[in-house]
Amino acid sequence: MTEIPESWRSALEPGLATPPMRALGTWLRGEEAAGKVIYPPRGLRLAALELTPLDQVRVVILGQDPYHGAGQAHGLAFSVQRGVRVPPSLVNIYKELHSDLGIAPASHGNLESWARQGVLLLNNALTVEQALPGSHQKRGWDAFTDAAVAAVAARSEPSVFILWGSHAQKKAARIPGLMDGRHLVLSAPHPSPLSAHTGFFGSRPFSQANAFLAAHGRGEIDWRVA
Repeated sequence: MTEIPESWRSALEPGLATPPMRALGTWLRGEEAAGKVIYPPRGLRLAALELTPLDQVRVVILGQDPYHGAGQAHGLAFSVQRGVRVPPSLVNIYKELHSDLGIAPASHGNLESWARQGVLLLNNALTVEQALPGSHQKRGWDAFTDAAVAAVAARSEPSVFILWGSHAQKKAARIPGLMDGRHLVLSAPHPSPLSAHTGFFGSRPFSQANAFLAAHGRGEIDWRVA
């Protein structure tokens, strides 16, 4: 595993010594040694933590696992590298962003500009095998990403947690202190084409997040994708 960024170290390093995380590291090395293609590539797997230091997190958006196609995943939930076709879920996120704040859809799907403003784009599992969605779920990543979300929830600064789909909502329910009223929790169906029309569209998460952040003196996010 890539070294944990400094701001997250005290919250996450203790978990690396646990048997499940050691087993995950051993298993990942074995999968790569066997010639399996794992996304995102080494060096990008902790990109969400590197681009969004713990003390700068203002919004958390939870995803499930990385995109499983070549060149797509680069360590940020829902985001793809420049030059890659914008995935359907992100197309729908852009549609809601336009409806909510009047921001025109970007020509690319790289969300680093959000991450650098304090939007933690965290997947539940941080790796996946090529062409096999969900293949690294239940391999031990849950404990690590639970700890990351819990670290944000434990901070005194109010933050916004955007939970799209039952998977993210169930994960949040496991986080101590997340539902204590200090933070804003916004839940809606997943932006996937299979569910976006059941309540994701019209949920207005971006304006709600900014209103909450502004009211608590934390400043608004510029949701334009640069």
